[in-house]
Amino acid sequence: MKSTRHKFSASNKLARLAWIICSLFLFKPFTLRVFRKWRVLVLKIFGAKVSWNSLVHSSVKIWAPWNLEVEDYACLGPKVDCYNQGRITVKKNATVSQKSSLCASGHDYTSKYHSLYLAPIVIEQKAWVAAEAFIGPGVTIGEGAVVGARAAVFKNVAPWAVVGGNPASFIKNREIKD
Repeated sequence: MKSTRHKFSASNKLARLAWIICSLFLFKPFTLRVFRKWRVLVLKIFGAKVSWNSLVHSSVKIWAPWNLEVEDYACLGPKVDCYNQGRITVKKNATVSQKSSLCASGHDYTSKYHSLYLAPIVIEQKAWVAAEAFIGPGVTIGEGAVVGARAAVFKNVAPWAVVGGNPASFIKNREIKD
């Protein structure tokens, strides 16, 4: 699941600088919900694949919009940290709640250089990552799964499972009641 060593090009670094500056003036100040589509437009300009029907709060911290995909009716809540050196995908009707962290990269602790590796995160349809949870590199949160508040997830979560704790462990299967 880990990719090979990775270094960022000069063009990537320049794009990051442009994003940081533009996000300060064109993304973050537009906090009202009526500016939801404006924020989507700014993300799209920087290469994100974001649905016009998604909700990305202005306080979300995004490392690289070009590595972000947010599908219809998905939500990145207030103060979510998308540390997306690697790709992050949030699928249809999924929610990432406030102050959660999505980290799609890490360092190989077995390498004497602690080489950077990129590993994508996928939050499948109808999944819910609750407040202040941490999702580590290479993790897929299965369809309809729930990650409990403040959980730390380092392994894939099965569809329709409820997990919690640090490290996250299975609690029960999720059942939808009418």
